[in-house]
Amino acid sequence: VFVFVFVHSGKHSKLLGWWGHGHAFSERNRDWRWLDARPLGYHKVVAVVFLSSSRSDSVSVCENTSVSVCEIMCPAASLVVLEDPVDSGQQRLKELGYKQELSRDLSVLANFAFSFSIISVLTGITTLYNTGLDYGGPISMTYGWLIAGFFSLFVAFSMAEICSAYPTSGGLYYWSYRLAGPKWGPFASWITGWYNIVGQWAVTTSIDYSLASLLQVMILLSTGGANGGGYVASKYTVLGLHGGILFLHALLNSLPIGWLSFFGNLAATWNVVGVFVLMIVVPAVSPKKASLEFVFQYFNIDYAKGIRSKPYIFLIGFLMSQYTLSGYDASAHMSEETKSSDKNGPYGIISAVAISVVVGWAYLLGITFAVTDISHMLDSNNDANGYAIAQIFYDAFKDRYDSGTGGIVCLGIVAVAIFFCGLSSITSNSRMAYAFSRDGAMPFSYIWHRVNSWEV
Repeated sequence: VFVFVFVHSGKHSKLLGWWGHGHAFSERNRDWRWLDARPLGYHKVVAVVFLSSSRSDSVSVCENTSVSVCEIMCPAASLVVLEDPVDSGQQRLKELGYKQELSRDLSVLANFAFSFSIISVLTGITTLYNTGLDYGGPISMTYGWLIAGFFSLFVAFSMAEICSAYPTSGGLYYWSYRLAGPKWGPFASWITGWYNIVGQWAVTTSIDYSLASLLQVMILLSTGGANGGGYVASKYTVLGLHGGILFLHALLNSLPIGWLSFFGNLAATWNVVGVFVLMIVVPAVSPKKASLEFVFQYFNIDYAKGIRSKPYIFLIGFLMSQYTLSGYDASAHMSEETKSSDKNGPYGIISAVAISVVVGWAYLLGITFAVTDISHMLDSNNDANGYAIAQIFYDAFKDRYDSGTGGIVCLGIVAVAIFFCGLSSITSNSRMAYAFSRDGAMPFSYIWHRVNSWEV
């Protein structure tokens, strides 16, 4: 709050001083002075106080307060409250017929962080690296990633433009409603919404299951590996671990948005730093390195499960890249909690995809340069039970230092990234469910769009 104090004398008004942001201007000495008293602080309103007058006068407020110059007509001894312009995203939400219920505290960086941590190149590439090696090998991954990234950018540009016009947590299903027109809008919205939310459930499940599987491999390698009497968890143990991870993510997503914003920013930082650490450390430590010809020209058809069509093999290997470069609609689902979401939501979508394409390709190349024997990496009888990237990390350190501990630590970096990916995925998923139920499209909708005292 900024407080302006005026005194009237005849037909004239005199500014005695104003307070706010911890400093004040005094007419007495015409200089800036920091006040020892705690300021009221600036928060959405400007207060103007008039003293010692019995009439109305026009007073021009033209101070350096980040508020537009305005003319105020007011009676004496009164308090006029002038509200700042409403957040542009909130104003647009109101125009679309929705009430602001969630706390709008996310910055453009936080919005980007949610999409970037869901794309999570460490998660997608690590999880499906076996598929890439099986079907096409280096060519399907190296060039497939660039193709998927190129076209994903076009999708991101289109989504960003629509998000700017319709910045709601509903995202795709609401856009379908508005773009399909009054005749087909409800049907298009219903179909899109259910595909979207069920797809999000499946993606969240796959992310957390991949974390459970990776933890099982880390435990196996830590206890000696498959060929050294290491502990091999049963499928029921892995499922129990999976359920525990899902439950933990649900608890964390019950926290206020400020905490989730912190986790999102941490996740984005972890993914970027983790990619550069692994892409440098693993090939640098590995005593054996693949050639340029292998990384950019070798097409593997030896493990394609009997498939002989090379285009078909390439397309199956291409799935690794497509699976990874997804989930960036999270920036739209977080739009009702993002400041100026009609601008910052689109920025979040485009930047998340663009940066992921670059750092993901760097990670992919760095890891592939450490692959010298595809058959060994894919062999189910190796120390990692056929988990290719785990075997790559493990072999790099074991061959160099006669101990695979460093490789297990590297897998830990990936595991943390996958944990953050699952956490952000549930955050996005919950906002989609909130919006979908708010529009009455889910069973028991009245339950799923309730907001508690934490605005969660």
